[in-house]
Amino acid sequence: MAEALILACREDDDVHRLLADSGVPFHRVPGAPAAIAAAPPGSGVLLLADAYPDQPVALDPEDWRVAAGKRLRLYVEYPGSLPGLEVGAPRVAGRERAVVASEETGLPRLRILSVSGCRFLPVDIGPNAAHLVLARVAGFDTAVYGLPPAGVHPLLFSLPETGGLVATTKLSGFVRGRYAPPDAWEALWRWILAHVLGTPPPALRWTPSVRPTHARDVVLGGDAEEELRAIGGGASWFLRSGLLVHPSWEHEYQALTPESDRVHAAPPVGEAGDGSRGVLEGFASPIGSDGAQAVRWWRRADCTGEVAGALALAGAVLRDPVPTRIAANLGDWLYRDSILTQGDRADPDHPAYGLIGWNDVPRYSGDLDGYAVYYGDDNARTVLGMIRAAAALGTDRWDARTLQCLLANLRLSGRSGFGPGRVDQPELERRGWRTYFGADREHLAPHFQAHMWACFLWAHRHTGEPLFLTRARAAIDRTVAAYPGAWRWTNGLQQERARMLLPLAWLIRLEDTPAHRGRLRRIAGDLLALQDESGAIREEVGPPGGGLYGPPASNEAYGRTEAPLIQRNGDPLTDLLYTGSFALLGLREAAAATGESLYAEAEDRLARFLCRIQVRSEAHPELDGAWFRAFDFARWTYWGSDADGGWGAWAVETGWTQGEILGALALRRLGTSLWDLTAGSGIARSFAEQRARMLPDGIAGA
Repeated sequence: MAEALILACREDDDVHRLLADSGVPFHRVPGAPAAIAAAPPGSGVLLLADAYPDQPVALDPEDWRVAAGKRLRLYVEYPGSLPGLEVGAPRVAGRERAVVASEETGLPRLRILSVSGCRFLPVDIGPNAAHLVLARVAGFDTAVYGLPPAGVHPLLFSLPETGGLVATTKLSGFVRGRYAPPDAWEALWRWILAHVLGTPPPALRWTPSVRPTHARDVVLGGDAEEELRAIGGGASWFLRSGLLVHPSWEHEYQALTPESDRVHAAPPVGEAGDGSRGVLEGFASPIGSDGAQAVRWWRRADCTGEVAGALALAGAVLRDPVPTRIAANLGDWLYRDSILTQGDRADPDHPAYGLIGWNDVPRYSGDLDGYAVYYGDDNARTVLGMIRAAAALGTDRWDARTLQCLLANLRLSGRSGFGPGRVDQPELERRGWRTYFGADREHLAPHFQAHMWACFLWAHRHTGEPLFLTRARAAIDRTVAAYPGAWRWTNGLQQERARMLLPLAWLIRLEDTPAHRGRLRRIAGDLLALQDESGAIREEVGPPGGGLYGPPASNEAYGRTEAPLIQRNGDPLTDLLYTGSFALLGLREAAAATGESLYAEAEDRLARFLCRIQVRSEAHPELDGAWFRAFDFARWTYWGSDADGGWGAWAVETGWTQGEILGALALRRLGTSLWDLTAGSGIARSFAEQRARMLPDGIAGA
């Protein structure tokens, strides 16, 4: 090893800490010019970008001349000047990712890495000269279409003649910035340090600032203890996350316009909201250079209902009045105060009566310009969340509004039980709900349809209304008969299977026949055929052309639309936004409905996995206790293709992910199912009156 290693950096720099922890001797000198001056001839020097991203490392021609004269083994990052090369003004990366361009690093060529919040200095070094580049590429961990012909920028390269390494961004911020995946960054920094030291460094080990709660090989205690810990962490996350809207934010929220970018930093308030002003959607996927993530500033009905249900159940498990009170406030805000359920949706003469809006962004809620959007699957999740909350809290004050929502969606279901998936208010006003009610429609997409069928089956159980049963059964029959070839998958086939578990299980509750059990077993069997030994359910996309959002078909397509987190089947990833979260509840209800060990054992494996990979972070308490969308169960880290333009690999959804997982874990600890928990619902008390108003006798199709 070299006699001397000189670092120019702050003491809190990631590489400084890493070398100290690894036992590598070095001498720290503040300032890049001083470090070059102090370095013995032939020694290694690391000039790290302390002021990144605001200010490049300042070096003048004399500094470069001295470094060359001493034959220093140099690594410099984010330099303001380079000998013989023009350095451009800093740029902010968009959807580009880091790609290995040279096998000299020891990493496979075209291997993909992430550089969080990347700001880089454009430098023209000619083609095929860089070790690491920045480019817009598609792929899970490999750039499957190669590098694009344009828009490729060097991130790491060797200086001509001197051989020094130059990074045009801050590569040393990989711990604080949560660069991913960790195994690739360990390999890259071993190569950089070997170049600077003149000999391979010792193994580099660090604790990621955001990491799974347990390593894959850690032997845990009892499942009950782990699940209680996960429930406590998942419930308290809502208080730590800053996503419960505080009253002091309201003016800022209302100032946003339909054209506003709805992704913003969390408001700097020291006190969490209490649920009385709702909850924001969650964290967006992009990670900043400081490791923080921006917040999706939307208040969505489905997320609100799911969070209310999850916190009510968690409060019952933990015997804690705080999540219980927040759950009650969320339910009251949604059904009493929010535009999502008021306005046209509360007008018995309007065709949107009883429906629940998607979110309260003005363009979608109808708050300002009368334009609103209704998704059947989001209405279903709102209902499923609110019936959980009502049962756990022992209240009937939301029953009438929940029943209105069920009848409103029944009015939009066609003769075969398929709803339209999405309804825009102008179209609904033009056509009227009777057009939808009497239509012959087929939409073989469980993502959009299945959970509303489950709601219809639940509603039939409590009201006895035959239309709820006949329409749900007809749609389920047709969908299962068309499986799998005619299914229209959204951004993965596994999520469609996971969504079907709940209605198939609840149909058995109403009609326990061998045929119904066989259909559930078939769908669940195909889902669980891809369950890893860790408990993770591996993602799978369907045949080309059958999906609404398939993997990007080119580098240019990456990040343009919604997308799967995998590039091809076999990528070792589980999706907790679309598949794993809903599979946990579906498996629980299937086990309760059938008593079959197939479902109970798979549910146990999945629950143990989710407890292991829950986020643990001291550096980012706003993420501690959360579940990200993506998890690579082979590497055992948060990683995936971040191609989804809206809800990427590191997204955290308060409803679909956090609420669903937390709610299902709480049901497990309470020793019940959602069907049994809600057995005492009094939702039918106002049914006769509301049915007469919303579905009068003699309507075509009734």
